[in-house]
Amino acid sequence: MERTQLIKLRLELGKTQKELADNLGISAVYVRKIEKGDVDPGRNTILKYVHFFAKDMTNLFPDLFFNIDDKKCIKKTDSA
Repeated sequence: MERTQLIKLRLELGKTQKELADNLGISAVYVRKIEKGDVDPGRNTILKYVHFFAKDMTNLFPDLFFNIDDKKCIKKTDSA
């Protein structure tokens, strides 16, 4: 799942993935994978994003803190 909030914030600052990576002290490949949702960042990387964007981690990474793809929310129906 693409993390559109991260992409939006980065673009609002006029930063490329490479520039953001340099600012955060991580690789551009890692930034790309985080934005695409291919990998979940570790605690230290989350904190780098929090400090850089001055946003709460739950706003930056809602997929990690909220169970938005919870299959228990799907109601089961009997077709008998």
